[in-house]
Amino acid sequence: MTSLPRIAPMLATPGLLPPASSDTAYAYEVKQDGQRCIAYLPGDGTLLLRSRSGVDITPAYPDLSGTALGSRPAVLDGEIIAPDREGRADFQRLQSRMGLAGSPARAARVANRIPAHLMLFDVLFLNTENLIRTVYSERRATLENLDLAGSNWSTPAAIVGHGTQALEMTRSAGLEGLVAKRLTSPYQPGTRSRAWIKIRNVETADIIIGGWLPGHGRLTNLPGALLMGQPRSGGLQFVGSVGTGWTDADRTRLAAVLTDLATETCPFAERPAVTGARWVEPHTVAEVRYTTRTQAGRLRQPAWHRLRPDLSPNDLC
Repeated sequence: MTSLPRIAPMLATPGLLPPASSDTAYAYEVKQDGQRCIAYLPGDGTLLLRSRSGVDITPAYPDLSGTALGSRPAVLDGEIIAPDREGRADFQRLQSRMGLAGSPARAARVANRIPAHLMLFDVLFLNTENLIRTVYSERRATLENLDLAGSNWSTPAAIVGHGTQALEMTRSAGLEGLVAKRLTSPYQPGTRSRAWIKIRNVETADIIIGGWLPGHGRLTNLPGALLMGQPRSGGLQFVGSVGTGWTDADRTRLAAVLTDLATETCPFAERPAVTGARWVEPHTVAEVRYTTRTQAGRLRQPAWHRLRPDLSPNDLC
């Protein structure tokens, strides 16, 4: 049986659509709102899924175990999503599936209620050949020739050129955005590359929670606002607070997480000028939406989007 190489996922750089003069030099794929993974198929009918950080998450997704290429060994890049009724990726639904790798029985029960789907968008190794130095257009042709389609996995569409129209389609459909992939680019494991550009319909940022402010009234023991940070050369930089965009269920879930991380020490490089802050160990990553940044680096008009249990603070460095 072929020994499969361990490959870290290539990452996209946030940015804008390529200029019109370069439009046909890129393929455009819908940006999926899920959990990135590398799928290893040794050719014996088994499947191993590793998260972006390299953790084995296979037991969390028993409903994906049927993904197979017969006896052909392969390493595939993709994203696990939990589709809503319209077939769109719903990260909040997926959160119920994440973190269950250590509880196979519970993972199987949740899978019956919230099925997962594996979107496979790149092939990195096939049979005995490592394809990471092969250009994207050739890897994509190889992937499409595999004809990967099943009840729980598929290959998403990729359109060469027409980036403006594709982005407008995602905006109209309420999707997160696009990933533009340069046709001549090799696969760059573990690299955040300009060869892949993620274009979002809204600005988002991954932040680290460094503290929180209690709410008022019935929310006294729940977060009224979270104190956000992002890693910089001098330590964790305070980038503002977020107190909108969440449900009562979100607040309750966050309260449980943050209580376990309570500390007396402010984790920010410079202590924010806030009163009544409750500090926490900076271990929790979340994603927020915002309009723009101030000159001081603060996020303007931030709104809560989601926790990111698939990321660690080291992934933001």
